[in-house]
Amino acid sequence: MARVFDNWNRLVTAALRREQLRTIGHGDGRTSSGIAGSVPESLQRTTNIDAILQAADEIQSQDPNVARIICEQAYSMAQKLDPDSEGRGVLQFKTGLMSVIKQKLAKKDGARIDRNRDVELLWDFYQHYKRRHRVDDIQNEEKRWRESGNFSANIGDLELRFSEMKRVFATLRALVEVMESLSKDVPADGVGRLITDELRRIKNSDATMSAELIPYNIVPLEAQSLTNAIGYFPEVRAAMSAIRYSDHFPRLPADFDVPGQRDLDMFDLLEYVFGFQKDNVRNQREHVVLALVNAQSRLGIPVETDPKLDEKAVREVFLKVLDNYIKWCRYLRIRLVWNSLEAINRDKKLFLISLYFCIWGEAANVRFLPECVCYIFHHMARELDTILDHGDATNAASCTSESGSISFLERCILPIYQTMLAEADRNNNGKAAHSTWRNYDDFNEYFWSPTCFELGWPMNKDSPFLLKPTKKGKRTGKSSFVEHRTFLHLYRSFHRLWIFLIIMFQALAIIGFNNGKVNLNTFKTLLSIGPTFAFMNFFESCLDVVLMFGAYTSARGMAISRLVIRFFWCGISSVFVLYMYLKLLEERNKNTSDSPYFRIYVLVLGVYAGLRILFAMLLKLPSCHRLSEMSDQSFFQFFKWIYEERYFVGRGLVEKTTDYLSYVFFWLVIFLCKFTFTYFLQIKPLVNPTNMIVNLPLLRYSWHDLLSKNNHNVLTVASLWAPVVAIYLMDIHIWYTLLSAIYGAVMGARGRLGEIRSVEMMHKRFVSFPEVFVRNMVSQQIKRIPFERRASQVSHDYNKTYAAIFSPFWNEIIKSLREEDYLSNREMDLLSMPSNTGSLKLVQWPLFLLSSKILLAIDLALDCKDTQVDLWNRVCKDEYMAYAVQECYFSIEKILHSLVDGEGRLWVERIFREINSSISEGSLVITLFLQKLPLVLSRFTALTGLLMRNETPELAKGAAKALYVLYDIVTHELLSPDLREQLDTWNILLRARNEGRLFSRIEWPKDPDIKEQVKRLHLLLTVKDSAANIPKNLEAQRRLEFFTNSLFMGMPPAKPVSEMMPFCVFTPYYSETVLYSNSELKVENEDGISTLFYLQKIFPDEWENFLERIGQNDSGDADLQESSASALELRFWASYRGQTLARTVRGMMYYRRALMLQSFLERRSLGDDISSQTSSYVTQGFELSHEARAQADIKFTYVVSCQIYGQQKQRKAPEATDIALLLQRNEALRVAFIHVEESVGEDGKPAKEYYSKLVKADANGKDQEIFSIKLPGDPKLGEGKPENQNHAIIFTRGEAVQTIDMNQDNYLEEAMKMRNLLEEFWGNHGLRPPTILGVREHVFTGSVSSLAWFMSNQETSFVTLGQRVLAKPLKVRMHYGHPDVFDRIFHITRGGISKASRVINISEDIYAGFNSTLRQGNITHHEYIQVGKGRDVGLNQIALFEGKVAGGNGEQVLSRDVYRLGQLFDFFRMMSFFFTTVGYYVCTMMTVLTVYIFLYGRIYLAFSGLDEGISMEANVLGNTALNAVLNAQFLVQIGIFTAVPMIMGFILELGLLQAVFSFITMQLQLCSVFFTFSLGTRTHYFGRTILHGGAKYRATGRGFVVRHIKFAENYRLYSRSHFVKALEVAVLLIVYIAYGYTKGGAVSFVLLTLSSWFLVISWLFAPYIFNPSGFEWQKTVEDFDDWTNWLMYKGGVGVKGDNSWESWWDEEQIHIQTLRGRILETILSLRFVVFQYGIVYKLHLTGKDTSLAIYGFSWVVLTGIVMIFKIFTFSPKRSTNFQLMLRFMQGVTALGLIIALCLVVLFTELSVPDLFASILAFIPTGWLILCLAITWKRVVKSLGLWDFVKEFARMYDAGMGIIIFAPIAILSWFPFVSTFQSRLLFNQAFSRGLEISLILAGNKANVEASSF
Repeated sequence: MARVFDNWNRLVTAALRREQLRTIGHGDGRTSSGIAGSVPESLQRTTNIDAILQAADEIQSQDPNVARIICEQAYSMAQKLDPDSEGRGVLQFKTGLMSVIKQKLAKKDGARIDRNRDVELLWDFYQHYKRRHRVDDIQNEEKRWRESGNFSANIGDLELRFSEMKRVFATLRALVEVMESLSKDVPADGVGRLITDELRRIKNSDATMSAELIPYNIVPLEAQSLTNAIGYFPEVRAAMSAIRYSDHFPRLPADFDVPGQRDLDMFDLLEYVFGFQKDNVRNQREHVVLALVNAQSRLGIPVETDPKLDEKAVREVFLKVLDNYIKWCRYLRIRLVWNSLEAINRDKKLFLISLYFCIWGEAANVRFLPECVCYIFHHMARELDTILDHGDATNAASCTSESGSISFLERCILPIYQTMLAEADRNNNGKAAHSTWRNYDDFNEYFWSPTCFELGWPMNKDSPFLLKPTKKGKRTGKSSFVEHRTFLHLYRSFHRLWIFLIIMFQALAIIGFNNGKVNLNTFKTLLSIGPTFAFMNFFESCLDVVLMFGAYTSARGMAISRLVIRFFWCGISSVFVLYMYLKLLEERNKNTSDSPYFRIYVLVLGVYAGLRILFAMLLKLPSCHRLSEMSDQSFFQFFKWIYEERYFVGRGLVEKTTDYLSYVFFWLVIFLCKFTFTYFLQIKPLVNPTNMIVNLPLLRYSWHDLLSKNNHNVLTVASLWAPVVAIYLMDIHIWYTLLSAIYGAVMGARGRLGEIRSVEMMHKRFVSFPEVFVRNMVSQQIKRIPFERRASQVSHDYNKTYAAIFSPFWNEIIKSLREEDYLSNREMDLLSMPSNTGSLKLVQWPLFLLSSKILLAIDLALDCKDTQVDLWNRVCKDEYMAYAVQECYFSIEKILHSLVDGEGRLWVERIFREINSSISEGSLVITLFLQKLPLVLSRFTALTGLLMRNETPELAKGAAKALYVLYDIVTHELLSPDLREQLDTWNILLRARNEGRLFSRIEWPKDPDIKEQVKRLHLLLTVKDSAANIPKNLEAQRRLEFFTNSLFMGMPPAKPVSEMMPFCVFTPYYSETVLYSNSELKVENEDGISTLFYLQKIFPDEWENFLERIGQNDSGDADLQESSASALELRFWASYRGQTLARTVRGMMYYRRALMLQSFLERRSLGDDISSQTSSYVTQGFELSHEARAQADIKFTYVVSCQIYGQQKQRKAPEATDIALLLQRNEALRVAFIHVEESVGEDGKPAKEYYSKLVKADANGKDQEIFSIKLPGDPKLGEGKPENQNHAIIFTRGEAVQTIDMNQDNYLEEAMKMRNLLEEFWGNHGLRPPTILGVREHVFTGSVSSLAWFMSNQETSFVTLGQRVLAKPLKVRMHYGHPDVFDRIFHITRGGISKASRVINISEDIYAGFNSTLRQGNITHHEYIQVGKGRDVGLNQIALFEGKVAGGNGEQVLSRDVYRLGQLFDFFRMMSFFFTTVGYYVCTMMTVLTVYIFLYGRIYLAFSGLDEGISMEANVLGNTALNAVLNAQFLVQIGIFTAVPMIMGFILELGLLQAVFSFITMQLQLCSVFFTFSLGTRTHYFGRTILHGGAKYRATGRGFVVRHIKFAENYRLYSRSHFVKALEVAVLLIVYIAYGYTKGGAVSFVLLTLSSWFLVISWLFAPYIFNPSGFEWQKTVEDFDDWTNWLMYKGGVGVKGDNSWESWWDEEQIHIQTLRGRILETILSLRFVVFQYGIVYKLHLTGKDTSLAIYGFSWVVLTGIVMIFKIFTFSPKRSTNFQLMLRFMQGVTALGLIIALCLVVLFTELSVPDLFASILAFIPTGWLILCLAITWKRVVKSLGLWDFVKEFARMYDAGMGIIIFAPIAILSWFPFVSTFQSRLLFNQAFSRGLEISLILAGNKANVEASSF
């Protein structure tokens, strides 16, 4: 037993030592947490054990005995709290703590310990500790400071002091707690009495200790904090005063506890009355205070001694927060809880605001039901009204349980949550049909009807709303929409689009078949569009009725009535119109002159069309919409209701008239282009062929025809027209793409995008940057001169002031680039700009503009043969050369003046006076010998070189000597003889020189301004290299180019930081990489390539800059790993180049840094001190400014929602450690997470409680819990990401929230423009103010590989040019993810920033845009600011991502949001919406379907023999139209139209030549193969989702893809989505080539099928072309072995698809779940019948026999083949005696089969080609059998044939694998193919590095082998 304890002690000691080493390695100042870091959560909740142990760690080095006492007390507390060690980790913690105590006892050297003296020792140490840290003095100083009321005089010093004292206070608090506990067991006299007195004193007067340790988020509301200046801002004090409890409020009970040192306020009353959780109240108290603070700051900072809140500020917050509630009440026509806005006072408004936020803050998942929150608020506000009218506060009845306890969560939220939970359980983890369970929208829409008040208050548990599903299969009823899974939603939602397209096609076809003549007869034929329109409209009404099934029992009666009325109206009208048109046709056939039916028909159509147009105008045109809203006529309202259903959302979806006309004109241009193309190139060329085919006599079919006899060859006509119709339906998207690209490029050019697109352009225009920067990005508080006035005489002063303001911002940008290792130290020096605040009159520009200019100017001077004017004119041709010459001259003068005094200064003044006089007289070339300038400057350079160093006696002597030498050269060699003689005879100078006093002593530069001038002048004179390419790093170039270009773009002027809109950045995180570990960086893949090696090769210049920054230029990787500080820096360097949370956090924290800088320069002060103008632009130490930090924290917060951070901490995952490290390094960072607490319920069963928590880093670097809010249950009822956002959104602050994913980045220069962007919320962007501001993204992963470059360009095109057009003119931009900026208050009161219903909201982000638009929001797009974003970089990652997006779009088709937008938008805006959302995927799918339609049509003609027959008879098959169709399809397929916006974006932002070069490069890197492959990915997942469902979040992984992907892995991923479809197309092409007829022969075949063959090759081989090392022979061999092992491995329970073909095959069938899905799958599979049916009639064996018996006999043959296959694959499991007989039978069968084939070939007409044709026929049929067997799996299993089917399927997969693998194996034989592929995939540096790594790996392998 003793050995066990010894081992445990050694283990604990080692663990503690590792902990200390690890913590030291962090390099962030965090002290070792030791055992304190291992306190279980269950012990931390009710005690301060962790703080006590942390204090023990702190004082261990000072007094180990006291540390031992503290540890023992902690152990006692743990023992009392959990004596049986039942909590998770408690037993291990106690054991470890006891070991630590034993170690401390062992250090006493065996001395006996008297525990009776522990209290005395503790008291003595306490007194000593207080004296040592001067605690009493600090408290007295604080008291005087508080009483003085001077909030700025000493706060800076105090803040620094108290920052250091935080840890002291924490230790003192722990000591006091331990003393208090121990003093209970000692006598009352002596030490016990002293401790009691001390405790009493602390409780009564010690504000400092408690105030500094009370956790708070942003504003210390519980007690004032000296380390946080926020509480002393006047507006903050005014807001806190506004919510303070007043005498006329109801009295709270005397025992009501108010924590901290604050006064009672309104929130205390709400907590008592409604039972809100304390932390929820604390959270919302701060929330409301900050909202009021920011509203007040925009109106003006209060200047009174006792600041008061402006009534306008309260009113503004009140109206914005309760805006949705007000609209809800008006919609339901119920009275608000207040009579009028003027009738309620300020206190009542604040009570209502606070109540709403408290409800919202504790609503949990109910926050997704905004109108439900309104309902709860409505009733609770009435209760509050009643309570406020009473003298004493009472508990609200609605929140009081039967037992008397009061809890808002349990009484109001929990019943709703439990119902939603029951419905969520019913969805079977997303597998159940949407129609069988209620989602969030269904619950919310219950409150869109006045019937919601039947729910009652308190809520009636028996209400239908709270009805839980009890029986399986019994529905509770949807609300007003049912998401049935069918493609028909596309028609239902966008029926106007399809009606329009069909009618236009019909009209154009009628005109085409009438030879383009439009006469009366043609007009009568055109009137056939009337029945078409009526029936299509009737079909839509039928779909409304059918697709509403599932909601009839619970939907509103009015909604059902509207469906019924529309159904009968559309049915009757369609019958009537058809009847009238038939009568019209009869009249036309009779050729009668009188046509009454014609007149009636035209009249009816005219009236109907006029009414439709009238209602469309009244409801959709902006100018007419107001009239329709004001009309109260019941007749008009009825027809308006029939025309357009009225929802709570979707009302008033109109835009400004100018915007409306803009997008109408846009679409009219598209219609003109599309229908012109359709008529002349699609319809007209097919008219004559169609007429000929229809009129052809009866043709002879080469097969047994079943359908086409005596029907004018209708199938032939259909096969011709089908691909034309398919392209017709989708080519409108082509025209949209082309026009949007042109329009977007024009708009971008107008917006001044791409004006600065090179370093050279940036250099040329640098002089104009300060002025535009000041105008756009500097607030009036920084501007010190009246910029509105302009005068030529002061323009120079203006430029100097502009430069002085601009320089600190520019230098911080350059500094940030250096910190990010994009610049070297030298580049930073060259790019930095002088402060321009010194005495030099001219503007000093960065040295990179002036480098080598002095040397060039000297060359001009040496070559000068002309006058001074000519010389200066030549210098001024280069603007920067002139600046350099002037600065050099004035700087030399200033420096020399500062160095000398007495006679020396007189000489300097005389020299420069003479030179200035010569310049003014134009005689400089006479006064000076310019040839001596190089010598003079060389001597002066030597002098500045000395002056740059720190002063020493030796350097002082050397500098004096250098100055004398300079004097001698200037006097005797540079000056003219006359001037030289005057100086030599100057008595004063002569005497000083003779006495040795001249320049014997100099004044060493001490003034910072002079020091800066010396250093700068030295660089100006010595830098000889041209800085034309500085910065060298491409990313630094791009960022600086974009930033400087954006200064000239239109942006709102910046407001002061105190007046800007506050905002929050919000990032959801799950379990992605936070920070790369050392092991992750070093681990090598199979090629010997590590992540670190990869990054060094991809970013070589950044690696060199990194080594220079940390001072390890000559160090290797191993040296970096040895130093803990360098190792940590290395981890961060690598992580900042990946898609990690660390990179995102660093980028987002730039916002705070920018705000601190801006606030610091604005010089806001808490007192009366105002900085002088001279120092107003100095920014040194701005990050330590208390006012700047406080102001930034008011305006900016950053919350990362780390959903499982609590679980990660419990299991000590590395992600938790890394997140904690980020918290320590970023004081403003907040982490929200879901904490799960396990307990035992009342019934004895395990129970879980869920909490939403917010933490920050405390003074010790540990997590400090700020808020902990209990949830009603597991918050994840829907999709994970939106649920993660929802639980944490209550911790966000501000009026705007920027949604940032954890693979994004930000830049300091862009963060500086955030103030400007937020001003857009107040700008004029249409009828309504913006609710979402779209922001441009830069994809930073483009340099990783060619695929990453393709994705980067495609994504960049969409997020710039594409969204530019969507926002304006189309007005249909939605929220496509990140990094849009939301109007936070607008969205949190309307359901949040995403939707979370399971599966249907899988693409959660875009629903925020849908919701915002439907709720009368406005979404804009702005491109003067950008945010970085990472994208997937490997083909598999990209495919998974596109699969997720395509699946999400498939679910969008079914959603109510898309339906409502499609119905409620006007026609043109609906067109824009369709083709930019789900329509894009519909058109993508149509592109692929066109190939199938064309090829199946062609093989129909080939099999039937009609192609040859028609060609012989009519000599035409309409190839002109087909060529137009196929060319359009091919261009879409290979991504040409996708690339058009990309190319236009290149031209706009990079220039024409660069655009052409980039496009050619992309083509050479096979981007068309990639785009064609992506086409298949999107088609597969979009189609499958709508047919069967199965959309899900697909984790793509965001690492660096440098590993080789196994063949089997690619096969598993792409087999069903690409390979099967490609092989089907290949079989179609082979059949078409074999049996088709084309007059042009092989050339025509190639031209017609080129796009199809390209599609086949791309779909089959793209995964291997873009696979690293995909054609390396060794890997090919390994891949084949791996694939065969996988294929043959038997599956079983628990075996994953990655390991076994059988398991994978079973997983591939999961999507077929429903009967509807099985029927559809069966119908689609029947297409494979055509192959066998057609080929058997083409065999030589059958001749010209077309009887049906031939086809029947082919099935007999197929059955025989299947039986033979069964014999060969049969394996008996029971009897081993049968094995010999089985082998004999298999042998006989094989011989018999060979003999039979030979005999058949010899003695019948069966030829060898017939054998191959038969194989071609039977392969698709076998696949058909497999598809049907899988579809009807249960039936096949019941017949006992499933094992046979499985083997049959294995054979097919083996065959497909061999077909794909064979070309790869052949190409792998040639080494150059692999080399070419490496060049294709990766940039040149990495390709070279890859080869080196292979050599090294091979050498290493040889060394290892030889060592054995």
